[in-house]
Amino acid sequence: MPLTNNDTLRRLRYNLNLNDNKLVEIFKLSGSPLDRDVIQNLLRKEHEEGFIDCSDAMLASFLDGLIIKRRGPRPGEPPVPLNPDLHLTNNDILKKLRIALELKEDDMIAIMKKAGATITRSEFSALFRQKDHKNYKPCGDQFLRNFIMGLKDVYNKPEGPVVHD
Repeated sequence: MPLTNNDTLRRLRYNLNLNDNKLVEIFKLSGSPLDRDVIQNLLRKEHEEGFIDCSDAMLASFLDGLIIKRRGPRPGEPPVPLNPDLHLTNNDILKKLRIALELKEDDMIAIMKKAGATITRSEFSALFRQKDHKNYKPCGDQFLRNFIMGLKDVYNKPEGPVVHD
């Protein structure tokens, strides 16, 4: 079953231990504020009443807001508003998560190991290459799903979330 943007947002919300208020704040930081009702509808399942499809632009906005929340805004650069024509790949999502969570290669490989998947350093680096590079490898849905699942063991602990207020 393909991994949808709504699935990705739901999984990240849970595995990074983010409540609705934090999601509202993260979207606001990205320059694309969404109110709590819209966010709750993005988190619904497709068959549930009120479901809203999460576009690539909306998910990118969330990830950009997460980067700003965790690392701060880039000096002198205002948030970039939603680009409705944006096409977001799993590789893009992985890159933005790597930046937001300030993960090194070893950290990401360890997260994958916690999720029960192994990856070599060369396979890992291929995910972060330019699309036109001969060693580029597209990030599959299952890989991204496993990575997000591995985040749970690191960021969703009883003592509280890593994404602080």
